[in-house]
Amino acid sequence: MALDRRRFAGGAVALLAAAAGLGRSARAAQVLEDEKAWSALRAGGHVAFVRHALAPGTGDPADFDVADCTTQRNLSEAGRAQARLIGTRFRRAGVERARLYSSQWCRCLETARLFDIGPVEELPALNSFFQRPAERAGRLEALREFLTVLDPGLPPVLVTHQVTISAMTGAFARSGEVLVAELDRDALGSGRALRIRGRVLIDPPG
Repeated sequence: MALDRRRFAGGAVALLAAAAGLGRSARAAQVLEDEKAWSALRAGGHVAFVRHALAPGTGDPADFDVADCTTQRNLSEAGRAQARLIGTRFRRAGVERARLYSSQWCRCLETARLFDIGPVEELPALNSFFQRPAERAGRLEALREFLTVLDPGLPPVLVTHQVTISAMTGAFARSGEVLVAELDRDALGSGRALRIRGRVLIDPPG
């Protein structure tokens, strides 16, 4: 019986050690993935798409008015804290200043402003077309044209919505996730998805 207990204890220790090793490996892989994204953005020729920070719910109320934040789904306190953390992550990664463009939705504008890495310019091409399918083609065409003629300079950071990011990259983005994509003018001209070079997720605190 004592021998069985020792074997069980030894097996449990081995499992815990293996789990700890896997955890370290996963963290190391995430660090590499994060740095891949930041390196691409710093190098130029890339754009960062950011889904707005946490705003509980789906879509917007029926009385939605783009000029009235009280009629919209807005950031929670956790979302505001998340947006500040994203800005901190940008600065720690060497992106202290950026060209910030945002959807005109209040949750996107607030997210972008809380980054505190530059002035925020409203860009209607980044507006959501969720529940507005007739606006999809026009929005995406305008956004592709904007990116095609974007001049070199500070890294471009676009704060927008899940539907826009999915349409431009073919990938699903979680709230507050940063996806760095290659500015491929051929892909932009043909409507193909842009290639993602890296992605970073900054979860809300707590």
